[in-house]
Amino acid sequence: MLRESLSDLFEVDHYLEDDPALNYSAPGVGPDVMKKLRKGHWQVQDELDLHGMNRDQARDALGAFLTRAGQRNHRCVCVIHGRGFGSRGQEPVLKSMVHSWLVQKGVVAFCQARSNEGGEGALIVLLRAALQPQRY
Repeated sequence: MLRESLSDLFEVDHYLEDDPALNYSAPGVGPDVMKKLRKGHWQVQDELDLHGMNRDQARDALGAFLTRAGQRNHRCVCVIHGRGFGSRGQEPVLKSMVHSWLVQKGVVAFCQARSNEGGEGALIVLLRAALQPQRY
């Protein structure tokens, strides 16, 4: 089960560049990829809205969403985790967890969405390209 494979305690901060709330790129991914991602080089092909979900529901929904995105050969998706305005203490409960889960799922990179795409309450996520079948 996915819940067993993703930890809420996985520390992601050391993977994030500059501001942990804004960016992540996998080891070995060049800075040009992050620049392109921030500028909207890849078209967002699907989105997942986690509003109103608790931690377990969000974890399961994110895992299923990423699996479907991979099956559909999507390269770029948006994950809306919210800004936390509806949470106790007005803190974004899911934000850091979503960051951690994305890193654990092996995404290429993610960055905070531009204001017209959700801003602080969403991430633009670059997925690994599907392997193309070899032609003989």
